Amino acid sequence: MPLTKEKRLNINYYKMLPEGAPYQLIEGELVMTPAPNPRHQLICARIFERLLQFIKDKGIILFSPIDVYLDRENAFQPDIIFISYERKEIIKDDGVYGPPEIVVEILSPSTAHYDLKNKFKVYERSGIHEYWIVDPEMNSVEVYTNKGGRFSLIAKAEGKGEIESVLLKGFILSLDEIFRVL
Repeated sequence: MPLTKEKRLNINYYKMLPEGAPYQLIEGELVMTPAPNPRHQLICARIFERLLQFIKDKGIILFSPIDVYLDRENAFQPDIIFISYERKEIIKDDGVYGPPEIVVEILSPSTAHYDLKNKFKVYERSGIHEYWIVDPEMNSVEVYTNKGGRFSLIAKAEGKGEIESVLLKGFILSLDEIFRVL
């Protein structure tokens, strides 16, 4: 009996889901993503607020849930994205079509594997310029930049300290500020 490969889903199927459905399409697989916990949301809000204050005339900042379509088998909902005004045409009524310049993912126990493995590879090959991985458990932030289709770790801070964006020159984020207790 010949082996058959399981059919992978594409964005056409994903778009048929009801609005607000807690799913992402990762490498053709529909993955449920439960609502984040309050600490995750506080960290997200603090990073978003700092970015919003900084970017003023540089571009657009959006936060989850927003669909980001990277190819036919990948529709993600990153926690925070930055798109420069020069590339604002990738923002459509039903989502973002193409790679944002910066993607921020805040790890959750249920989705960390995808953020660190599958999504990391898709972001890398899609041409995301900067990928920030924020780990609330470790109170750490890693910043990767894309050079020639490969991510390189350019900044890491854990516990205390700061990270700086390469793309957003002059943007510095203090770990004390984003990881402070309620």
